[in-house]
Amino acid sequence: MTAHQEPLFADGLPQLDEEMGYRGPVACAAAGITYRQLDYWARTKLVEPSLRNAAGSGSARLYSFRDILVLKVVKRLLDTGVSLQQIRAAIEHLRERGVEDLAQITLMSDGASVYECTSHDEVIDLVQGGQGVFGIAVGRVWREVEGSLAELPRERSEEQAAPAQAAQPELDAFDELARRRAAKQAS
Repeated sequence: MTAHQEPLFADGLPQLDEEMGYRGPVACAAAGITYRQLDYWARTKLVEPSLRNAAGSGSARLYSFRDILVLKVVKRLLDTGVSLQQIRAAIEHLRERGVEDLAQITLMSDGASVYECTSHDEVIDLVQGGQGVFGIAVGRVWREVEGSLAELPRERSEEQAAPAQAAQPELDAFDELARRRAAKQAS
């Protein structure tokens, strides 16, 4: 009798609406990071928002699903002790891939280096060679982020599609600055 195990490299992940994005506080909640980390990583170009970057005081960054997925992977790598320098190298490599490709890889690390595996054989070879100590199946992280974002507010990336007056009320709950602006305009 064999136990059922979820595949390491999953296929059939859902299609994404690439024009929908998430503000900074929502990205933080979904990735499990602080706003300070998010801001630092954006300013140092580790993980920049691909839909809309901050363009001065009062403007809001808008992160795509892929951005949040990468944020969560960065967080996982940091939590396991991988150096920021190694994470930067790994993230630069991931930037070259599309979202669909990201879901098909497992990142393995020995704490010093990060390795990309795209098949079961590569994972086995790496572990047998004594290299890998832990792995991050990006497809599984994808599903976690998707679940986290399911109930959180999102908006269109096109600036004209989401004018300030028509912003979703639940967005204000995640954006204190927007809440203050709305109160000031109302008075």
